[in-house]
Amino acid sequence: MARVPPVRLLPVTIFVAALMLTVRVNDIWKGLSAGTVSVTSGLRAQQPPPPAPVKQPEPPVAKEPVPASAPPARQLADLTDPMSFTQNEVDLLQKLAERRQDLDTRSRELDMREGLLRAAEARIDKKIEELKSVQASIQTLLQQHDEQEDAKMKSLVKIYENMKPKDAARIFERLDMPVLLDVMARMKEQKVAAIMAEMDPGRAKSVTSELARRQEIMPPPRTDG
Repeated sequence: MARVPPVRLLPVTIFVAALMLTVRVNDIWKGLSAGTVSVTSGLRAQQPPPPAPVKQPEPPVAKEPVPASAPPARQLADLTDPMSFTQNEVDLLQKLAERRQDLDTRSRELDMREGLLRAAEARIDKKIEELKSVQASIQTLLQQHDEQEDAKMKSLVKIYENMKPKDAARIFERLDMPVLLDVMARMKEQKVAAIMAEMDPGRAKSVTSELARRQEIMPPPRTDG
């Protein structure tokens, strides 16, 4: 039976110690590397950031003005395309068109009525002018008639004043009362008294009463001479 050589403990112990030392040195190196990285990062964080480069302002670029109210081309296309309108929009446009037609019809009717009113006013103004002309003509004729009647009355007054009282009394008794009163109102009082003295007492009394009543209503007319 062969002998087993004895195991030497010293070389084994040295090998194990060297292996553990290698592992330990590796761990220490990793720790130092991590610490260096941490210190470097901390130093970098504490340092102020470099100043940013000054940027020169660029000159403004002139832009062409765009009308604010200019609708997009798509909207213009939608407005010109009837197929793009909804049913509500079509109904609204139809109502607006009918309303516009009604307003145009009423405007034409008002214009026609205004024309008729102007024509009627013109006819009325013409009639008024004609009536004024007729009224002026009537007033002229009345004035001429009054002047003629006054001239006739003055002529009769002169005739009766120049007649004898007795002859004038006979005529006065047959004259109508209104005519007699007009003649006697224009005669001189002395002539009237002489004629009434020759008249019938009853007729003279009636003439006196009518003359007094007339003088209460209106003043006596002026007599010439």
